[in-house]
Amino acid sequence: MILRLIALIVIAWALGFAAFMLSLGHPLEGRKTDAIVVLTGGSKRIDRGLEVLRAGDAERLLVSGVDPDVRPGEFAAEYKIDRKLMRCCVDLGWQAVDTRSNAEETAEWVKEHDYKTVRLVTSDWHMPRARLELAHALKGVEVVGDPVRSQPGFAMLFREYHKYLVRRIALLLGAS
Repeated sequence: MILRLIALIVIAWALGFAAFMLSLGHPLEGRKTDAIVVLTGGSKRIDRGLEVLRAGDAERLLVSGVDPDVRPGEFAAEYKIDRKLMRCCVDLGWQAVDTRSNAEETAEWVKEHDYKTVRLVTSDWHMPRARLELAHALKGVEVVGDPVRSQPGFAMLFREYHKYLVRRIALLLGAS
């Protein structure tokens, strides 16, 4: 009986990991949203968010989790953002330090602007957990994933899957 239970748990874990791997997704094309949220921490994320903004697929961009020492002018120079675009359409969030606080920072920003659809830009391996956190924080707002392709190793995927599982279980149990 115990062996069957252990086998069932192992099979469920393996199927969950396979589903997690399949959920990493591809970059989103041809979809407009009210806003874009980029979570810092990985290469090409900010570039992707700016690409979507410049294409006119959203009206405003939040970069969440920016280092507190980074000033808007420095950011604009680093990413070659002209003053007009920076002033009208790019917001920097300095409060977030992890995925959960990214979601909290984003929720305040989305509420302030009354957005109904948000494009989430983060690394492909980070997308399932980031989207889970944002969907939880942004009740009633559609969160569309736009993952940036990366080359994560098995150890990174293994670790991220377990973070996702722990957070999903916590949310199911009502722990915010």
